[in-house]
Amino acid sequence: MKEIATPSRTTEILKKYGFQFKKSLGQNFLVDINILKNIVKKAELTKDKGVIEIGPGIGALTEQLAQSSGKVLAFELDQRLIEILKDTLQPYSNVVIIHQDILAANLIQEIHRYLSPYQKISVVANLPYYVTTPILMKLLQDRLPLEHIVVMIQKEVADRMTAKPGSKDYGSLSIAIQYYTVPSYEMTVPKSVFVPQPKVESAIIKLTLREKPAVEVIDEPLFFRVIRGSFAHRRKTLMNNLLNNLHLRGQKEQVKAILDSLSINGGRRAETLSIDEFAAISNRFAEQKMIK
Repeated sequence: MKEIATPSRTTEILKKYGFQFKKSLGQNFLVDINILKNIVKKAELTKDKGVIEIGPGIGALTEQLAQSSGKVLAFELDQRLIEILKDTLQPYSNVVIIHQDILAANLIQEIHRYLSPYQKISVVANLPYYVTTPILMKLLQDRLPLEHIVVMIQKEVADRMTAKPGSKDYGSLSIAIQYYTVPSYEMTVPKSVFVPQPKVESAIIKLTLREKPAVEVIDEPLFFRVIRGSFAHRRKTLMNNLLNNLHLRGQKEQVKAILDSLSINGGRRAETLSIDEFAAISNRFAEQKMIK
């Protein structure tokens, strides 16, 4: 059977089912088989590994994953695509399609139910761009037993995830991703390989899960509050952001003393601080119980 990820086969499937794209779901289907194979290769799949896919569409990537892995567990939100997937993926007995929003799924439970025979599991997906960050943060914060996350996302977001301190793209998302994973920008993907074409460039990013977070923190929620507060107004100094966004205006001298003890100048901007420096600040705040 002809592979799904070609312009002609994709058009044929869409016409057969009278499928109309929904902008609200961020649906853009890949029609370049070489890029799909590249995505699968980056995930380092073998027949003794399991895969989770998010938003399989009409099954173009799913087909490649089924050929390269032991089992594919795919979550599709759009009810209209469920019947199409049953048709296009009929040749593959190692694919399970679940009609559910990935953000509402109990992923630990579903992994135990469908992928328990596989010690190594990866997430491989062409993510809807409007929910990229919530999906990735759920995958990471749920502490799933993942080896890799290889996803197609908006290029601008990929740049932010891989950014280093001191660059314009570096921010709270960079730190969150790098806290849990080692990110790698794999390749830029042109608009022309999608149907319909998106308005932005895309990129493939690979996140390799760390065995333990990049830094040790006493209070993880507080660590992320400090980071979000520090980046709330990028043009303001670290000191101003901490005082105003973490409700510390009445403790200015104490905050200054903490930063001085860590050799961190409060006049710096958040984008110049490393993840280690943010960890040090949040740990000191936790030790002194400054933030409730």
